Amino acid sequence: MENLLTEKNNRVDVADVLRGLAVMGIIILHSIEHFNFYSFPDTTGQASWLNFTDKAIWDSLFFTFGGKAYAVFALLFGFSFYIQDDNQQRRGNDFRLRFMWRLVLLFIIGNFNALFFTAEILVMYSIIRFILPLVCRFSTRTILILAIICLLQPLEWIKVFAALFSPDNTLLTINEGTYWKATMDAQTHAGFLEMCKVNLWEGQLASLAWAWNHGRIFQTAALFMLGFLMGRTKLLLYTPENRKIWFTLLAWSLICYFPLMGLANILPGYIENPEAGKSLVMICKSLANFCFMCILVVGVLWAFYETGKQQLLLKMAPYGKMSLTHYLGQSIIGSFFFYNWGG
Repeated sequence: MENLLTEKNNRVDVADVLRGLAVMGIIILHSIEHFNFYSFPDTTGQASWLNFTDKAIWDSLFFTFGGKAYAVFALLFGFSFYIQDDNQQRRGNDFRLRFMWRLVLLFIIGNFNALFFTAEILVMYSIIRFILPLVCRFSTRTILILAIICLLQPLEWIKVFAALFSPDNTLLTINEGTYWKATMDAQTHAGFLEMCKVNLWEGQLASLAWAWNHGRIFQTAALFMLGFLMGRTKLLLYTPENRKIWFTLLAWSLICYFPLMGLANILPGYIENPEAGKSLVMICKSLANFCFMCILVVGVLWAFYETGKQQLLLKMAPYGKMSLTHYLGQSIIGSFFFYNWGG
């Protein structure tokens, strides 16, 4: 199917639609989690159909967006770097130093966001994104190999082999429980300034430790590099060749997703070593989430280009263009609603 959109509009509009949908998914999940304030009303006396509805909504939203909306968001961070770097290269400029300064600013913005919300990701993104100016002049093949290595979770494989030699080995694992307890106490009892103090230290350590322990560091680096390659290869533009790649990717993602999720569910029953089992489950879930993310991305591309729903989807583009504003705003509003300081 021919599409009359210009190359520039294709690239920007589709990316903004995807970014808007990703941020929407992130905010929905944060909302039902009470922005990491895991204190929920007692539903013992509630009608069974209401309990069923609550669980159905929770499970459905996490099935659709859990680990996937964030992945799309990270993918597009890599894509936006390519757009900025390519534009500067066309003008004869080297964007890398300027980009690294922007990462410093993003780190500061992320810490401002962390004052309100413990599970913010901008600080982690600002650190891991330094990989992009380091690899952006490499060949496409080299970057793809590095991305695949990161996607396969090398740290978790190290943990698996370490656990084989010592079943109780918790090598390279950070104990995050103390940090989360401190943030929960602040959310429950502290005033605004005390909550900010705890969130900025214990909250950030808890968030980064959680990301380290759950494979998000290497997965995020992989997604940044894959997003960069998505821009370099112009994979978001509608061409017959790209269309073939999209649906090949869709087919392989569908083929791989179900066995990976199946393995993640059954492995704990077959592996006696708990540490090895935990890492293997994490590897399977991480790859399964990546496959599901690919399904979502291809689904949006198909809907945008081939179903005549462009105008409907473009309503999400302004939301995507202001993704950073919305991401910061949801932290402030959410913490006000759910944490003690807003009461």
